[in-house]
Amino acid sequence: MGLKMYKHAFIWPGLLAVFYLSGQVPAKPQPKPHPADATLQWEGYATPPAALAEAVLAPRHLNVNLTSLSPNKAWYCQEISDGPASISVMSKPFHELGGLFVDYKANRSRILTIRANVGIQFISPDDGYKKTVQLPSGSRISNATWSPDGNNVAFFMHTDDATHIWVADAATCKAKQLTAKPVLATLVTGIEFTGDGKQVVTVLVPDNRTVMPVEPMTPSGPVVKLAEDLQKRRLRTFPSLMSTPFEQRLFEWHTTGQVAAIDVATKSVHKIGQPKMVRYLNPSADGKYVIVTSIVKPFSYLVPFGNFGSVEEIWGSDGKVLAKVNEQPLNLGAQDDNAPDDPSAPRGQNQQGRREVAWRTDGMGITFVEQDQAPAGEGDRRASNAPTPPQAPRAGRRPGASGEDGAPSRKDKVKQWTAPFGSENIKVVYENSTRMTNHRFSPNMKILFFSERSGQDTSEVAVYLDEPETRYTLARYRSNDQSASPGTILSVRGRGPAPAARFRAAGQSGPVLLSNDGTSVFFAGTAYDKNPLEVGPRAFVDRVEIKTGEMKRIFESDNNDVSERIVSVLDPDAGIYIIARGTPREMTQFYKLDGQKRLQLTQNKDVTPDLTRAKKHRFIIERQDGFKFRVNVTLPENYQEGTKLPALFWFYPAEHTTQEDYDRTLRTFNKNEFINYGSRSMHFFVRLGYAVVEPDVPIVGPTGQMNNNYPHDLRNTLAAVIDDLDRRNIIDRSKLAIGGHSYGAFSTVNAMVQTPFFKAGIAGDGAYNRTLTPLGFQNERRDIWEARDVYLAMSPFFYANNMTGALLMYHGLNDQNAGTDPINSIRLFHALSGLGKPTSMYLYPLEDHGPAARETLLDLWARWAAWLDKYVMNPV
Repeated sequence: MGLKMYKHAFIWPGLLAVFYLSGQVPAKPQPKPHPADATLQWEGYATPPAALAEAVLAPRHLNVNLTSLSPNKAWYCQEISDGPASISVMSKPFHELGGLFVDYKANRSRILTIRANVGIQFISPDDGYKKTVQLPSGSRISNATWSPDGNNVAFFMHTDDATHIWVADAATCKAKQLTAKPVLATLVTGIEFTGDGKQVVTVLVPDNRTVMPVEPMTPSGPVVKLAEDLQKRRLRTFPSLMSTPFEQRLFEWHTTGQVAAIDVATKSVHKIGQPKMVRYLNPSADGKYVIVTSIVKPFSYLVPFGNFGSVEEIWGSDGKVLAKVNEQPLNLGAQDDNAPDDPSAPRGQNQQGRREVAWRTDGMGITFVEQDQAPAGEGDRRASNAPTPPQAPRAGRRPGASGEDGAPSRKDKVKQWTAPFGSENIKVVYENSTRMTNHRFSPNMKILFFSERSGQDTSEVAVYLDEPETRYTLARYRSNDQSASPGTILSVRGRGPAPAARFRAAGQSGPVLLSNDGTSVFFAGTAYDKNPLEVGPRAFVDRVEIKTGEMKRIFESDNNDVSERIVSVLDPDAGIYIIARGTPREMTQFYKLDGQKRLQLTQNKDVTPDLTRAKKHRFIIERQDGFKFRVNVTLPENYQEGTKLPALFWFYPAEHTTQEDYDRTLRTFNKNEFINYGSRSMHFFVRLGYAVVEPDVPIVGPTGQMNNNYPHDLRNTLAAVIDDLDRRNIIDRSKLAIGGHSYGAFSTVNAMVQTPFFKAGIAGDGAYNRTLTPLGFQNERRDIWEARDVYLAMSPFFYANNMTGALLMYHGLNDQNAGTDPINSIRLFHALSGLGKPTSMYLYPLEDHGPAARETLLDLWARWAAWLDKYVMNPV
C-alpha cells in the first residue's frame, strides 16, 4: 500500500534473449548491431535528437490564454507555468488510497504538488497591459480564484510541508498569507469565497490531530473481499482500491478536516462544526450558512472513494446541522436491469432527489429542482421525459399535466428553501410537466430560465415568475445537430459555458445576462457550415427578445481563412468582446473588439514554426465497403512532391452506427484554426523525415454491436489508407510504422497482428487482453459472456504469434485509467519475447495514464526515434 515504489524497467529484446538462452534452446544468430541500440539499451533517462528535444521543451507554456476574467471585468488572471514537472517533483512520496493520492508530508492532493505553477499575472482586457503579483522567491502556487467583487485573487501557496491560502490585491499586486494554520487540501482542492467576498471558507488541518497511522510490520490477516448479495455489479476494472483496514484508517485520517471561515481583512478564523471527511463546500453569500458534503462510512474494497456514500447538509455558522439536503449511499455498481437510461442525456438528466442545489444570488436561501415521487407501486417510471405537447411558436400556456398515455406525469419543480431550513420553509417557485435542467435566474430573480429535453429535442425556456402560466421558448433544436445549435445563454460573467465558482457544484452558470432594457437575453456560440472542409465556422452572438422570440445577430466573426472565437463578452449592447483569432499560419492571439476597432492584447509566439509551415493534406478516402472517412497527412516543410516517405500512422478508432453518424462528427471541424503542438505531438517526426498519417478509423455497426466488425473495419480502413497514399506517391509502403495511446495502443497491436503492413509499432498505456476487462471496455457495453467471440477477436494477446513488426511498448507504472493496468504490457512483452518477436518495453515510475515528467517525455522521444530508425528508416 501507500507509496508504490518501482525501479526503472528498460528492457531490450536482445538482452532479454540472453536470459532465455539455455542448453535446451539452440542458439540463434544475434541481430546485427545498429546505431540506435545504444539508446534503446540505456537504463537511465535518455535524450532524443536535438530536433526532437527542442520541440518537446519549447516554451509553449509562456503563451497567454485569456480565460479567467474578473467579475468586474477589469482584469484577466493567469497562472504562470514553468513547463513540465521534473521527476524530482514527481518523486515526492505519496499515499495511494482508493483513487485518492495524497502528498502526506504537505497534507494535500498529489495533483496540487505536481501541477503547481510559479506565479500569477494580471492582464488588462482594455490594452493587454501585464502586471505580476509579488510573491516570495521559489513560490509554487495553484487554484487562483477571483473574489466575487473582482478586487482580490485567492490562491494556494505550496511549500514542501504545507499548503496555505494567500490573497493578492488586483490593484497593487501585493499578496499576503491568509491562513495561519495549514489547509487540508486532500479532498477540497478549490477555494470558496462567500458571496460578499469578505470571507474564504476552507478546510484546515484539525487541532490536536492524532499522529498519522503507521502500517503494521506484520500483516493482521488476509485481504478480504466479499460479494454475496447476488447483485450484478457492472464495475470498471478500477486501478486503485483500498485493500486493508489500515488503509481505510489512513484514508479517514487524511480526509478529516476542520471547516473554517477566514476573514479576508483581519485573517480571523471562525471554526464551523466538528472535523469531518469534507468533500465539497458551498458557502452562502453572507457567510451565515454553508452547504457541506461529507463522506460517510462504510468504506469499501470494491470501489474507489468516489463511490463512497456521502451526505449533503446545511450547517449554520455555529456548526449546527440545520437540514439534510441529499444523501447518497455507497455505490457498489449494482445494476438495475429494469431502469431505462439514456447515455446521451445531459448531465443531471437522470439524477434523482434534489438537484442543482445552489444559493440564490438575492440572499434568500437556496434554489433547487426536485421531481415528485412516483406513486406507490409505480416505481421509477421516469415518465417525465415524455415529449412536451405542442406549443405556440414562442409563448404559450403551460403544457398539460398528463403523459402521452394519459397517466399523471411526475412534475418537476423549482423550489426555494429559506432559513432556518425546516420542511415548512420550502416553497414551490415553478412547476413543469417535463424534467428541467440547468435552471438559473435573471439577476433580479424575477425570470426563470431552464432547459428541457425529449430525446434529442432540446428547448431553452424562460418564465416570468409573476405570470408562471406562460412560458417563452427562446430556442428549440436537435442537440445532436451542431449546425442547428443556438449557442449558450450568456451569464452575467460574460460567458455561457463557464460557471461562476459558487455554482459549479450545482451545474449552474450563474445569473443570466439581460440586455440593458431587460427585455432580451444573449446567446453565444459557433455556427458550423454543412461543408466544414470548405467553409470555416463562425462565432456569433445573438440577441433574443424573451417575449417575442425576435432574434437579431449582433456579432458574427469572419470565416475567410480565419478562426475566431468569443472568449468574453464585456458589453453585448455596446458590441465589446474579447476574441481569440488565428489562422492555419498565424499563431492565435487575443483581441479586444469594440465595434469595428480591433486591438491586439497578446504577443503569443509560435514555438514550432516549421511545423506550422509543414505541408498538410486532408483526404476523404473510401474503403471497400463504400464507407468514406477522413485522413490527415503532415509532411516535412521541405517535402518534394512525388517523394515517397517512410510514414508513421497515429490513430484512435471510434464507433459509429452509420455513415451519417460518422459524418456528424466532422461537422465541428475548423479548417481555419491554428494548430498548437503539445510536448507529445507525433507531428514532431516530420523533423526526422517521416510523413505523419492520422486516419480516422470508423468501427461501424448497429447500436451496441459495432465491435462485431472491429477486426474487419480496422483492416479495411488501414488498407484503404495505404493504397490511397501510395497511389498519391506520398508514402513508401515498405517503410511504415503505426502507433497510438490507450485505446489507440490497443488498436496498434491489433493492427500489427491483423495485418502485414507495418514494420514497427509504438503502443502506450494500452490494454491487450480483453478477458482482463470482462464487464465492458471503451464503448463496449456487453460483457464477455454476452459477446465472447467479440472479446476474443479483439484481444491481440491471443494473436501475438501473428505479430509482423517490431513492437515498442511504454506504460506508466501508476496508470490510473480503468482497464489499462501495466500488467497488460508486462504480459504481452513476456509473450512476444517467448515467441521470438522483436519487442521492447519501457515502464515509467510515478507516471499516470500519459507521461508528464520532463525526463520521461524526453526519454520517450529518444526511444521512439531510435526504434523507428532501427526498424523503419534505416534497417540493417
